[in-house]
Amino acid sequence: MRIPPLDPPLEQAVDSTAVRIADMLAHPPPPDFAPDDYGPRSRRWHAQSLSKGAAGVAILHGVRAQTGHGEWEPVHEWLRRATADPLNNAGGAGLWFGVPAVAHALTTATPHAHPRNLGLLDRAVADLVRRQLDAAAARFQERARPSLGEFDLVRGLTGLGSHLLRRNPDGLLLRRVLAYLVRLTEPVAAHDEAGPTAPGWWAADPLVRGTVVPGGHANLGMAHGIAGPLALLALAARQNITVPGHADAIGRICTWLDTWRQNGPTGPWWPERLTAAEFHAGQPTATEPNRPSWCYGTPGLARAQQLAAIALADPGRRQSAEDALARCLADPAQLGRIIDPSLCHGWAGLAATTWYAAADARSTSLATALPPIVRQLIQHADSTAPARSGLIEGHAGAAITLHTIATRTDIRWASSVLIN
Repeated sequence: MRIPPLDPPLEQAVDSTAVRIADMLAHPPPPDFAPDDYGPRSRRWHAQSLSKGAAGVAILHGVRAQTGHGEWEPVHEWLRRATADPLNNAGGAGLWFGVPAVAHALTTATPHAHPRNLGLLDRAVADLVRRQLDAAAARFQERARPSLGEFDLVRGLTGLGSHLLRRNPDGLLLRRVLAYLVRLTEPVAAHDEAGPTAPGWWAADPLVRGTVVPGGHANLGMAHGIAGPLALLALAARQNITVPGHADAIGRICTWLDTWRQNGPTGPWWPERLTAAEFHAGQPTATEPNRPSWCYGTPGLARAQQLAAIALADPGRRQSAEDALARCLADPAQLGRIIDPSLCHGWAGLAATTWYAAADARSTSLATALPPIVRQLIQHADSTAPARSGLIEGHAGAAITLHTIATRTDIRWASSVLIN
């Protein structure tokens, strides 16, 4: 459906807030690290991050420039900052950091980028993808559990697949990633506390940093959990890009999410994670939904399931996903848990997810729920100055969401968070 325009005063506020934040982020600030600080925790490395640094801000300015609302010089300034140091293509590199993040920023922000520059990055990303696929193949052979970093959106093969779907949708490497995700949905005959009935994406990672949880866990969220692979498989299918077993894999994930759907008085919700004890008990210990974030909450999970339903041509599941999001948006208790304007876990993530979901929805309920969410985004963006860098965790995410809603355009930046 076509999303109705916002009323003129709100539309003006949306546009002016986007402009204000973009102006505050027009130039990279002076480096806030010592020139000789190359330590692993140095803020120097934020530059090559979509989440907290220059690569993400370049996407904001590139989207604005492509729609005729900004200049190209800020794009180039932020890209220069992002590439000031050697780019990481090893531990920690993924869609949100290192070579893939800069390649994604360049692809999204500068469609006129020099082919040589993109070619170098393409080869580096392809090398990383092949290494990760080889490591996953060895892990499958050993019948071991994956780590979240093997398959998640932030640094795993789902995020790399999202970039490939944006950059080279006809390539063989994307199909290898999709085939890997299909296999990920199949059970692993591992001898551990989770047992043979646990899904193939059951992770060996501890739940809390430094605390070992017996039997690992299953993560349901968009950022680190199975909703990310579901969204990528669905978005690829929507472009008629499929591999053997593609629809079955989408169905397996959806059925598993159906099993763990919790029905509360304010609507359905899903736990963020499940331990082996919860899995075997058939019930999470959580008794109410957490904050309605893109990364772990109902909005991201509902959008992933809406995309899956569209890919499977399943009107019942589509309606169920849209209703889950609409009821979440109508619950003041859930909305009251959001305290910042970010894309990851704040108002921008909620607004962007709702906007894209409303564009695909068959009813007007999501479009009707959007204006109050946008007002909250503006309020929180205005109350948290000065602007922080970064697309996912900084103010650039708020600005790009507001710009998209104000201009009613889509430059496909949302592939960074797999909501479109």
